[in-house]
Amino acid sequence: MYKVHCLNNISADGLAVFTDEYELVDDIAHADAVLVRSADMHEMELPANLKVIARAGAGVNNIPLQKCADAGIAVFNTPGANANAVKELVLAGMLLAARDIVGGIAWVQENAADENVGKAAEKAKKAFAGGEIFGKTLGVIGLGAIGAKVVAAAEALGMKVVGYDPFVDAERAAAISADMMFVTDLADLYPACDYVTIHVPALKDTVGMVNAEAIAQMKDGVVFLNFSRDTLVDDAAMAAALEAGKVARYVTDFANPAVVAMPRAIVMPHLGASTKEAEDNCAKMAARSVMDYLERGVTVHKVN
Repeated sequence: MYKVHCLNNISADGLAVFTDEYELVDDIAHADAVLVRSADMHEMELPANLKVIARAGAGVNNIPLQKCADAGIAVFNTPGANANAVKELVLAGMLLAARDIVGGIAWVQENAADENVGKAAEKAKKAFAGGEIFGKTLGVIGLGAIGAKVVAAAEALGMKVVGYDPFVDAERAAAISADMMFVTDLADLYPACDYVTIHVPALKDTVGMVNAEAIAQMKDGVVFLNFSRDTLVDDAAMAAALEAGKVARYVTDFANPAVVAMPRAIVMPHLGASTKEAEDNCAKMAARSVMDYLERGVTVHKVN
């Protein structure tokens, strides 16, 4: 009997994947396997009998990968399981930035007590006018599971797309989209795009990559969307660009004291993968990874 401990609330649909050979336990000290979402494991004492950790999500920065490797503990993630949820929020972010929907809704709420709010709205709405995304150009940095879905969705909405990924060649890029302009240098992407969205992991080479130098190459009035990792963007550089009007909107899924104070930033509370479907998909994939590894030694999606 394999024992499984959940460090976070894990979808019941995902836990249902486990067969009768698996038992959920409340004490990690007795666990052969751990399922985790966002809990920080870096300072945790890992039990000697722990064999595998599965992250119900793509990012694994909350798991001490080297420490686990040294202890012989396999770590898995679930790439692509939440890609559709993030893709849909990227589309929502573009639309929120294109049209001042947030400002318009706030105005209606502020004037809710006005019995003539409908008539007043006809006069007020010009303050919230915006543009359309149809015909605009979107730059997609990172053409993995999420980025590829964003490309297809944006093109379906009538946008032009410029794609960049240092780990993708021209043949693979053409398979993602025959219509996408694929570039091998961000200097060719930034000046061409009305919107830019980033979908890369937080690594030594990517942290802070959206800095003052990168922003200077972008179009005046660009909208930048970050549903990947907060550390990819230099907050000070982005704040300065928003203040100067170089960047029209910064849409981010990562709240911190710096971004919430930025003018014209649209800040969400990390909603990217927060859908029932995404949580179910991630949990099912994590459970299957645990079972495949413990029973057959399968290491697909092993990250350490």
